[in-house]
Amino acid sequence: MRVGGRTVIVAIVTAVVVAGGLAATLRSTPEATTEFFRDADGRSLVQHGFSTASSAKSTPDGLPLFTEEDLTQERLDMNTNFVRFLISWRAVEPQPGEIDETYLDAVEERVGWYADLGYHVMLDMHQDLWGWGITPDKQRGNGAPEWATYMDGLPVEDQEMWELVYLEPGVIRAFDHFWGTTGKHPELVDHYAGAWQAVAERFADNDTVVAYDLMNEPYGGTLQGVAFESGPLTDLYQRTANAIREVDSDTWLCLEPQAFGFNWGLPSSIGTIDDAREGEERVAFCPHLYPLPMDLGDGYEGSSKQLVRGTIDVWTKNVLRTADMLGKGDGPVPVILGEFGLDTTRNGADEYVDRVYRMADTHGFGVAYWSRDSGSWGPYETDGTARNLVSWLDRPYPRAAWGLISWHTDGAALTLELDGTTGGGDIPIEIHLPARPSTYPVVEGGTVITWEPTTGTLGIQPDDGATVVTVRQ
Repeated sequence: MRVGGRTVIVAIVTAVVVAGGLAATLRSTPEATTEFFRDADGRSLVQHGFSTASSAKSTPDGLPLFTEEDLTQERLDMNTNFVRFLISWRAVEPQPGEIDETYLDAVEERVGWYADLGYHVMLDMHQDLWGWGITPDKQRGNGAPEWATYMDGLPVEDQEMWELVYLEPGVIRAFDHFWGTTGKHPELVDHYAGAWQAVAERFADNDTVVAYDLMNEPYGGTLQGVAFESGPLTDLYQRTANAIREVDSDTWLCLEPQAFGFNWGLPSSIGTIDDAREGEERVAFCPHLYPLPMDLGDGYEGSSKQLVRGTIDVWTKNVLRTADMLGKGDGPVPVILGEFGLDTTRNGADEYVDRVYRMADTHGFGVAYWSRDSGSWGPYETDGTARNLVSWLDRPYPRAAWGLISWHTDGAALTLELDGTTGGGDIPIEIHLPARPSTYPVVEGGTVITWEPTTGTLGIQPDDGATVVTVRQ
């Protein structure tokens, strides 16, 4: 991709932005999703947290290098309330039909850490480049077990950009067998759905686990675009949803689009699925955002900055259109931005992070930042020292609110747009503000009920019928 320099990159990105923008204008686009996950009291929940963590891809036990003390520090520094917790098929089902209950015990223990601090958890069945089995040294790929890896002797060569390994013949063949393109291993999809059923059976009664992210960044092998998303991918989601609903009727099902293309701003052709639970369906959309210039290593500056801004705009429209389609005429389903992130030492990184969060706020999206690892992509150094990302993500946001539509900040104030309804009683809207112990919040459109300055947690009761509430420090 770097051969030929900036001209090739600019041409590709411009084509993506133009094509995505054209597709986004062909249909009407909702302004926001007004559907959210809800807590036991009926308040809308806003997800503010991390994907935790990339380290789980390579550890022998499939668990992230993350401690309870790390979580306590994260909560204190950024008042996060949500995690997209990485799990893997290889760890759930290390041998065909064999569920590793010890692994699920360890995941459950970590879910307990989050429960103790009032978080909500989405379990993410993660994969990249299929799985460990694509190379003998297990240095590329994660997710699928080795026994489920069929490459028919085709090669896999390493590449400077890890994403290009997806184009290696052996990786393509492994995916083709899974999706049924070869017709030789139909049992693989059944095993995958069965692994999810085992996870769901374990966590069905765990109130902390609110969602299942059914597959990280799906890739279709020789099938791409419409043929892949509307066919095998939608079929997998339906089969997996059916398997989960046999043991768990309440946890939300999060669908991701094909990563190639959508992450850069192109539209999705993912199909709707039928949720077998009684009552309203619980299906959510959980796309990722990695604008191509930044995926290629650029900062948020110069010509790349303009292309990235255009990508974010068309990506947002395509997210809302897909969320609306998945809602089957009842309005957009909840949206969680399951991944976005970058090396925060790049030029303009702070401005880029702020822009994405402002976009998410405006349109009602939760966010799980990538990722909760040490180093330049994460919030802390390896010795635990806070990095720049900590202050960037210590943002004002509504943690739980009645009648929430959207919210935005201008640096000095947080403004909530509400539909005017309340739950009654004494249960307040809960807001996080960056902790300023000497400053008491001023609320317009509501009354302060509780204020914890050391954590920045504010409880307010909106005025009767209030549609706008503004909080200032």
